[in-house]
Order: sequence, then C-alpha cells, then structure tokens
Amino acid sequence: MGIRQGFGLFMRPVELDLGVGRESFGLAMAVQNLIFGLAQPFVGALADRYGPGRVAAIGGFLYAVGLALAAIISSALGLTVTLGFLVGLAMTGVTFVVVLGAVVPLMPPGRRGAAAGIVTAGGSVGQFLLVPATQIVVDGLGWRGALLAAAGLATLMLPLALGIARRGASAVRTSGATDEIPLKVALRQAAGHRGYWLLNAGFFVCGFHIAFVSTHLPAVLTDAGLDAGVGARALALIGLFNILGSYAFGVAADRLRKKYVLSWIYVARAAVMALFLVFPLTPLSATVFACAIGFLWLGTVPLTSGLVGQIFGVRYLSTLFGIVFMSHQVGAFFGAWGAGFIFAHTGSYDAAWTLSIGIALLAGLLNLPIRDAPLARRDLRARPG
Repeated sequence: MGIRQGFGLFMRPVELDLGVGRESFGLAMAVQNLIFGLAQPFVGALADRYGPGRVAAIGGFLYAVGLALAAIISSALGLTVTLGFLVGLAMTGVTFVVVLGAVVPLMPPGRRGAAAGIVTAGGSVGQFLLVPATQIVVDGLGWRGALLAAAGLATLMLPLALGIARRGASAVRTSGATDEIPLKVALRQAAGHRGYWLLNAGFFVCGFHIAFVSTHLPAVLTDAGLDAGVGARALALIGLFNILGSYAFGVAADRLRKKYVLSWIYVARAAVMALFLVFPLTPLSATVFACAIGFLWLGTVPLTSGLVGQIFGVRYLSTLFGIVFMSHQVGAFFGAWGAGFIFAHTGSYDAAWTLSIGIALLAGLLNLPIRDAPLARRDLRARPG
C-alpha cells in the first residue's frame, strides 16, 4: 500500500522527462486499477481454495518485476504495460481481499470488524512511511531510481507472505464447515440479493475517490504553486489519519449498524471535498484536507467486507468481497483516467471535484436500504449441480 499510494508523485517527473501527458499517466493508473479489480474475484477464489500465502507470494514477485520494468520504459505504452497492466495484476495477490480472507475467519463474530480495521490500518502505516520516503528518493535518484528502489522493497512481500500461509489457509478452509455450501450457490445467492449490488455501487464510488485523490492531488497542489513536498506530505498525512480512521470504523463495524456508518462516511467525504474547493489552496488547507479525507480514506473496507461476511458468512469471503472490490477498482479506473481526461480537455480539475462530491452523496443514499440481516443457513443450502 505504501508503494501504491505514492504513484501520484511520479506524474510530474514522468511528464517532464518523457513528455507523457497527465491523461496518459492517468490512463496507466486507470489500467492498473482496472486490472487490479477485474482479477479480484478469481484471485479471491484461488486464495479460498489454495491458501492466501501462496497467492500473496506470487503477487509480491510480480509486483517487484513490474516496478523494475517500469523503471526502464521510454513511452506512454511502456508505462501502461508495466505500471498499468503488470503492477495491477500483481496487486491482486497482495490486497485486502486476500489478507482479510485469511485474517477475518480467525476471529469471533464480535471482533471481526476490529480485526479488519487493524489490517486496513496496516496498509496506511506503509503509506505514511513510504510516501515521504518516495519523494526523497525521487528528488535524489530521479523517478527511475525511485522505481528500482520500490522494486527492491517489494521483494520483501515474498517472505512476509509466510505470515498468512498456514493459519489463514486453514481458517478459510474450515470456517463454517458445518454450513458448507457449494461456491456457485453462494454466488447465486449474492447475485439475487439487492443489498449486495448496492454495496457494489457504493464501493465503486469509494474507488473513484481513492484513485482520483491519490493520483492527481500532488499535481493539483503543484499547479497551485505549492512545493512538490506539500503533495508528498499530503499523501503521507492521508495514510497517517487513515490509521486512526480504519481502526475507529473497524471498531464501529462491531458496535453499530454497518450500513449507517458507511452512509455517514460517504456524506462526510462530500462535505470535506466541498470545503476544500471553497477555501483558498494553501499549505494549511492542503494539510487540513489530507487529515480529514485520510480519516475517511479506507474506513469503508472493514465496513463493506464486514457487511459481506455478516450477510453471507465468511466461508467464501475472499470470493464475494473480491467481486465487490472489483467494482471498487472499476470506479478507480474512472477516477484515475477520468480526472486526467477532464484536465486535458478543460485545463482544470473543478469538474472532477464536483463529480466526486455528487457521487459521494449518491453513495450515502444507496447504503441506507441495504438488508443486512444474515441469510438463513437453510436458504443457502442447495444440491450441487
């Protein structure tokens, strides 16, 4: 997560060095997010079947290879193939879908939200520490050197994957064994549940926000005449405050109605973005915005995954949450590329901010009618085939 959230820092250096415009860079990030999302259901199913540790190790290896190859490209196409397609594919193996599928089934129902919140916060620790470090390396070694350094760091994911290789795999296979149902039955039940589609729609909006801000915020700030370090600091502060937010919303997932907390997060995002547009853009306003949006950044993850587990059980959590996460990444595609497209054709990000506010309010409304009662086990049983 620390490496991923720092990609926005490469936009201006790549633009200046290769002559690659923001729309092209945004497209590479959009492809990355789209591939990241489209493969999630399949990778989630692999993690459910073969264990998350193996999947995470393969993802870490591909991550390192993709970053190393991105350091030697010289065109927009090369950027899209390496940082877009290959890194996007690698991310599927080391994302929340795989890790939460390993961790959450180990916990009793009353502690699963807090556990998911801690895992989510862990990703933000990486963002807080690595984004400023990435800016320092970019300044010292250039963007190519920074990508090579990131590739070296990514290799650590291989030994770290051992942390979820055994217990997680065992838990995923044995959790809910007394209520075992075929995967295709669980998929059919999810497809027929209106709340599941509303979760997909809300998480689409979340993906749009995350990709738009993480990819384009540094450029927004430098366009306003602020130092590049302000953008790096803003992304780091988003990570820092998301540590607090992810844990707080994870605990809230165990104590409050998850759908109401989700609705509040989206409405609060709309308010924070609107205030960001109203006030003059200064280092102080950028800092306040980063802290506020950071607190709301990934609090949706423990709540959304928690709702999936609450309604459908945890046996196929990686698969079912993987489908929802795919919707998140489709939204991220439009957030990364769409904002670049808007800037290329209007010379401003104002329309992108306005769109972000509007869909945030819509997502707040969509979460309210979700039927969040657990499906009865007898309703889930069906004859295989």
